[in-house]
Amino acid sequence: MFAKTTLRLLLAATLSGASLSVVPAARAALFQARDVKGESFILVAAPIGDGSSAQLNIYEQVRDRRPCFSREGTAPTVVKPLLVTFDFTGICSRYIDSNGYSVRVGTTDYGPAMRLSVIREANDTQLVARSPEGLSAVIARSGGSAPGFVELKLEPGWRIMRRHFGPRALGHVYLYRDSWPQ
Repeated sequence: MFAKTTLRLLLAATLSGASLSVVPAARAALFQARDVKGESFILVAAPIGDGSSAQLNIYEQVRDRRPCFSREGTAPTVVKPLLVTFDFTGICSRYIDSNGYSVRVGTTDYGPAMRLSVIREANDTQLVARSPEGLSAVIARSGGSAPGFVELKLEPGWRIMRRHFGPRALGHVYLYRDSWPQ
């Protein structure tokens, strides 16, 4: 009953032309965030095209049958996405766009309203979140510069959590923080 009421409110807000700020509040009531094994996940700045730009990929080691990725170095850490070399079904999960991940701060699930960008600079690569309302935060950074796939390490206070609908774990993860950084 509660879920149906929440869905009706979400639909009504969307159809009435309500601002995006109403949508995260309704989504927060619909989905919960639960802890995951952080060591099973890696955030990666994955190169696009000629490598001058990158996008966020998140890899999860689900089972230990084969490694999904390997790491080399420390600042930055270069990542080899091994999961592209075999059928990774049931062994690895890959989250490559906003269908697979989003930002959540406290009880607010920003979903597609919060844009995530990988920004390459001369000495660092950063994962930055920006909302239409002007909220922004650096979520993760590489700690150096290198071509190819580079690990993004979460800034203090950020962690990965899984989206749940009631008791059911969903195929979506959150970049989560209790409150906005100062």
